[in-house]
Formats: sequence, C-alpha cells, structure tokens
Amino acid sequence: MDDVTSFDEPLAKALDPKTAKLLGSVLDVSTVGDLLRHYPRRYAERGELTDLDSLEVDEHVTVVGEVARTMRKPMRNKGGTWLEVEVVDGRRDRIYLSFFGKASHAVESRLKPGRRGMFAGKVGRFGRSDKPRWQLAHPDFELFDEGEASAEEFATAPVPIYPAGKDLTSWVIRRAVGLILDTLGDLGDPLPAELRARHKLPGLGEALVAIHRPRDFGDVNRARKRLKFDEALLLQAVLLQRRLAASAWPAQPRPRRADGLLGDFDGRLPFELTEGQREVGEEVAADLATAHPMHRLLQGEVGAGKTVVALRAMLQVVDAGGQAVLLAPTEVLAQQHHRSITAMLGDLAAGGMFGGTGVALLTGSMGAAARRSALLDAASGAAGIVVGTHAVLQERVQFADLGLVVVDEQHRFGVEQRDALREKAGGGRPHVLVMTATPIPRTVAMTVFGDLEVSTLTQLPSGRAPITTHVVPAAEKPHYLERTWERVREEIGLGRQAYIVCPRIGDQEGDEGDIESASGEERRPPLAVAEVAPMLADGPLHGLRVETLHGRLAPEEKDAVMRAFTKGEIDVLVATTVIEVGVDVANASVMVIMDADRFGVSQLHQLRGRVGRGGLPGLCLLVSDFPAGTPARDRLEAVAATLDGFELSRVDLEQRREGDVLGVAQSGKRSSLRMLQLLRDEDVIVTAREEAAELLDGDPELLGHPGLRAEIGKMLEDERADYLEKT
Repeated sequence: MDDVTSFDEPLAKALDPKTAKLLGSVLDVSTVGDLLRHYPRRYAERGELTDLDSLEVDEHVTVVGEVARTMRKPMRNKGGTWLEVEVVDGRRDRIYLSFFGKASHAVESRLKPGRRGMFAGKVGRFGRSDKPRWQLAHPDFELFDEGEASAEEFATAPVPIYPAGKDLTSWVIRRAVGLILDTLGDLGDPLPAELRARHKLPGLGEALVAIHRPRDFGDVNRARKRLKFDEALLLQAVLLQRRLAASAWPAQPRPRRADGLLGDFDGRLPFELTEGQREVGEEVAADLATAHPMHRLLQGEVGAGKTVVALRAMLQVVDAGGQAVLLAPTEVLAQQHHRSITAMLGDLAAGGMFGGTGVALLTGSMGAAARRSALLDAASGAAGIVVGTHAVLQERVQFADLGLVVVDEQHRFGVEQRDALREKAGGGRPHVLVMTATPIPRTVAMTVFGDLEVSTLTQLPSGRAPITTHVVPAAEKPHYLERTWERVREEIGLGRQAYIVCPRIGDQEGDEGDIESASGEERRPPLAVAEVAPMLADGPLHGLRVETLHGRLAPEEKDAVMRAFTKGEIDVLVATTVIEVGVDVANASVMVIMDADRFGVSQLHQLRGRVGRGGLPGLCLLVSDFPAGTPARDRLEAVAATLDGFELSRVDLEQRREGDVLGVAQSGKRSSLRMLQLLRDEDVIVTAREEAAELLDGDPELLGHPGLRAEIGKMLEDERADYLEKT
C-alpha cells in the first residue's frame, strides 16, 4: 500500500472497501482525515473496568477487565442452559456477560478465568430491583493474548477506547486507524514552526500517532495539547477573519442627535439608568455612529434592563432617519415587548403631531387587516420601530430604511432566520444588537460569538427584590407540596399573583404512556397545563381565579390572558414556558415549577426571573419527584443555591455537548470540535485567540501561511461550519 500523504484521501483507497463502508455508515467518516480525527474517548489501564457509575441503559459501551468466573445456568421454561460470565476490574466493580444458544458453547472455551480483554455491547440492568447488576448480552469481545494487542502491550501502554456503535467495535476502529498510521507519510503541518516551538507543541504527525498509539499517558497529554490548540486556533482565526470582513462592510451611520426622540425619552424616564446601562448605552451609540455595521452581543442577568438599552438604541436610529426591528422568539413575548415599548414611549409612540414614531406589531397569525396595516407602516417608514416574531423574515415584509436589528434571546432563532433579516437593509448592512438573558461564560462568548463585541449588564436596577428559591421533594415529603399551595394562597391573600409552570400543554398531545428514565425506571408523563389547572382550581386553589396560557392558544387569546393577568384580573396563571422571557408583571411574587427536573438550569433561572420584578420579594418553588443525590436533583439544588446566572450557566453548559454550545445542534450538524472543551480549556482558547490575532494582524489572508490557510478553507467548505457563516 502506498504511503498516505493527504487527509483528503478516501478511506476506500486506504482501507479495504468493506471496512471503509462500515466506518462510513456508523461513524460518518469518509476520508483519512475524518478517521484520524475520530479520537479515543478514553484509555484503559491494566485491569481497569469502565466506571460503572457513568453507564446508561441501552448505551453501546466498551469495557475492559478480567474474567473472574463463568457459570452455566438453566433456562427457565425452555430447557437447556445459558452462560453467565463475571468480569471484574481487580477492585470492586464488575459486570456480567450473558450468552445464549450455540454461541454460549462457542465462547465458553475462550472465556476462562484470568483471561483479560475488551468487551463491547449494549448495556442493560437485570436482577433484584434493590441490587440491579450491569449486563452485556451477547457482547463482542477481544482477548488481549489472542488479538492484536498482546498481554505485554496491555500491561505497559494505555489501550485506546473509541466511540463506537452497533456492528462496529472499538478494536475494529483501532485496527483501521493502525493501518493508516502504518502507511502515514509526510502530511505537512499547518502550524508555523516558530509557533509550535513557542508553545512546545509536537508536530501534527507525531501528535496523531501519540493520540492513537500512546506509549504512556504523557504521550496522550502532549497529543491532546497539540490537537486542542489546532481546533482553537482554526476556530478563532475564522471568527477573527469574519470580524475583519464585517468591519469592512458598509452601513449607514446613525449618530446620536441632541434634540431627537432619544433626548425626549431620557427626559421622561421615571427612574435613573444604572451605571452599567449608561456605559453599555455609550458603547452601542458609538457603534451606531460608524459607517460599518455594529455586531454587538448584550448579555445581562434577568431583569438587568436590557430592553431599555435596546430601546434607546432604536430611538437613536429613528432619530437618524432609519427604522429598527425587534425580533422576539414567541408571539407572547413580541406582544409583551410591543406593550412595554409603547407604554415606555407614551405619546412619543403616536407619531405624527407628537413628533414621535409609530410602533408596529407584526406576528405570523395576526388578522388580515392588522397585518396589512403593519406591513404598510413598515414599508412606508411610518413605523420607526417594528416588533415581531420570525414572521418579519418573510420576503413580503419590506422596510423603508432598516438601520438596526435587535434580536432578543438570539439562541432561539435558527442561523438561516438571522441571516435572512440582513438582506432587508437594502444597499448596506443593518447594525445588529443581540440580547440574551442567559449569561455566557467567557470562553463560550469568545467562541460562539467570537465575531461580536460583547457588553455585559451585571447591575440590577433599584427596586428589584431578591428571589428565594427552594426545592420541593414532592415524592419524599408530600406535605411539602401541600405547603406549597398554602404559600400560593398566602401570597394571593396579600393581593399578589402567582405563576404555575408545567412542562407540556396536554390534551391533544396524545397519551405518552410511561416514560423510561436513564436509570431504566418507568416515569410518568410530564405534568401538563390541561391537567394541573383544573386539579388546582377544584382542589388546593379552589375559589381563586385560575387561567391557562400556552402556545396552542390563538394569538388574541394569549394577548387577552396576559392583559388580564397584568391588570390583576387573574390570581394564578398556569402556563408553559411561553412566560420564560420578557413577561413582566410587577405584582407576581411567587412561581411554582412542576416537574422542575425536566427543565434546563438556564431555563429555570430564566423562569424564576418573572417574579420579584416590582419591589415585592420573589419566591420560586421547584417541585420534583427525584430523590436527593441524583443528578437531576443536584441541578435543582444548584439553581436554588444561587441567583448568579454566570455560575449557573457553567453548571448548565457542563452538562451539554460542545455541539449544543456552539449552536450546530439546532441545524442537525455535527460539531467540528473533537478535542477542545469550551469550558475547561479556557487557557488554550485565550492563547489561540492571541496567536490568531497576531497572525492575521500582518497577514489577514494568511498568504504567508498556506497550510493554515488551507485548513481554514476546508473548515469553511465543510457544511458543518454553516453556523460560522451565518452567526
């Protein structure tokens, strides 16, 4: 076989067609580079068994260990016997292998006590409910003294365990990688030699050999350091190049006017802007005044006053003759924004003789007459501010002079939707302000939003009351749940209002039946608004005014319910997460979240931000059936322990895949990060960004670094990097 000298070489040329086809179908790899970047998930040491606490039912796993004993057992009701094999790790962990039929006799002679190897299959639980045991039924296996890996090799070197799947074991992947490594020629190195020397990084070929065939864990660590740096540098270089390109795009400057709407608005504000709001406002104002489009991320805690900052930016653009659009993820939030902006502007929202500007609402399910009026106002320029959902992105929606796009809760919009709005600005690009109340750790902001400037609001406006959060263990202590409803009645007795949040709507969603949890236990379906509301109205909250709000209601019904709740005509609002962001009812002081374990950490933090907004102390009660000590319960305890959104964002993101963090999961594409971990590799990302900035400073097109330029080109050609093009 000829030497492999290109990452782009098809696997079908480098391996036998059958193996190449199997790898392609299971791992979605087609080239030598794809396979070499399918890195081991972990490495086994001598006598080590997979950490059984980390296993999940029905997961395909590879475990390493030693056969302790084999037992022939009779088949119940069928006659004959089956073979059970106990595999141990030399300490205390053990897993059981089960073989039935003729296969059990074929393997019995090989699986003698003392034999060591790797065993792969789908893991399950069996046995007594109080002491269930882990089991692999009919696993594939490779014994170290009869396969490729010798006992001596296993004793002295880490054994790579690869992410595998059904019909494809870790050792098949290891053999295929080994064949590639045996014929690996000079692949070149995209990193400049002086950069590698400065950071003591091995060459690319050396790193690939070390990651797949390490002599010891020192090899593994050195290889990981290099491969992580590669991913970080490529990503940061792409984002910085995009920032440079964006800075060259034309945009209409929208400088601040001393005698415009913004000045009138500021003069009427019934409260003082916080220092943070003023500082961020100055940053945004300066961006809007330039001839290149602003690309800024505004993040801040729930209730930090981002909407006021955004409205002041919109008024600056209107003063300069342009229009602004505010995109909201739901109709409820769009309606809420429209109401709050109109209320804050007062007669300035009337336009015409008052010298103000029209504020139009545009959603997908508006009535025909209202929609025609809003479309005309947007197209004619009568509406300086347009508030809407993704319906604003439709082709027939036109603007007279779109100058600013404000996107609320940006992560809820697909990349294609965000990209479509840019095309509505005519000759130039609109300025873009992205708002999120989900705090973002520094490295994630540098990576996901690496082509955006970042502003952060941490100071809450005066008048915001603290929120107390408690976990209600409904299954362990039913009387705690009874007390929950008593507390709701007490708050309402003081003239206040309450939210009850449920994971689903119910009714027409169908009978979901029992849901199996990760532990293999059956769980009931999640609680639904349609079930909880009547149960409360007829039971513990009898006599109170209970209404429901969810996404299946017609827009006018949703709006009517929210208006009634805002006016205090409803005591208890039983809702789904449509009230998660933007809904602002000052009199609401208590929130009960049912099946709270079914929500994410950041989502829970967002939800509880709906109470304590009017000077009244807020109370959030997280109801769950999960017992103490379980991961789900631990997440809830973390939420209850702090109001620091940045701390909670790390808890949240630690539990998510890198693809989710990067945003590619929403488009169904795989993350291009294989080794880099955004939360744990901050030092790598910071260093890579500094190096990328230095490289691009003197050579924006990287003409002097053709290897690195070529790697970036491949990354941008890859459909998995679409999110970079449209972020």
